[in-house]
Amino acid sequence: MNPFVNYRRCISCRLFAPKESFWRIVRLHPSGQIQLDQGMGRAAYICPQPNCLQLARQKNRLGRALKANIPETLYESLQERLGTAKQLRPNQD
Repeated sequence: MNPFVNYRRCISCRLFAPKESFWRIVRLHPSGQIQLDQGMGRAAYICPQPNCLQLARQKNRLGRALKANIPETLYESLQERLGTAKQLRPNQD
């Protein structure tokens, strides 16, 4: 049992919470490729909430945090994850 908890901040709503409660988006080093969850490089964290995803997309917060252009396919896959998460817990709204 690890007594230390790693905290991170959502780039959209600025919520400060344990990193397990966020999605991790990474710009891989040295290729500069953007991917979800795994990899070493510059990372940004975002809440799995529709409002946070919409705000990050509108204001290019992921792009600024990762210092890279974010492909539209990444936002689409995050949107799919959001739909999947809602199906797993339908009464949580």
